[in-house]
Amino acid sequence: MSVHARGLAVRRAATRRERLRGLAWRRRPVAHALLIDRCRSVHTFGMAYPIDLVWLDAGGHAVRVDRGVRPCRVKACRRARAVLELPSQLPRRGRASGYTAPP
Repeated sequence: MSVHARGLAVRRAATRRERLRGLAWRRRPVAHALLIDRCRSVHTFGMAYPIDLVWLDAGGHAVRVDRGVRPCRVKACRRARAVLELPSQLPRRGRASGYTAPP
């Protein structure tokens, strides 16, 4: 599933495999963000580039942003109900608090 949020293409991780893989095991950064529902922790093992993590609450609003998370790291946010993974190289618009999840 692919939607656009504030000009950014967002794909929802629908299967268990997509959730586990995330943006890992890709040689080049992708041109979209990946939304992982029901997620409070992320690993970056298998990543070839740094990513930004936007942690979302139950209402879909950003509660925390981790920028430039390097490969081979584990990050978690207890307040989160979902996470938006995106390559650090993607252009950003506005402030981090302006992120909201697509419906």
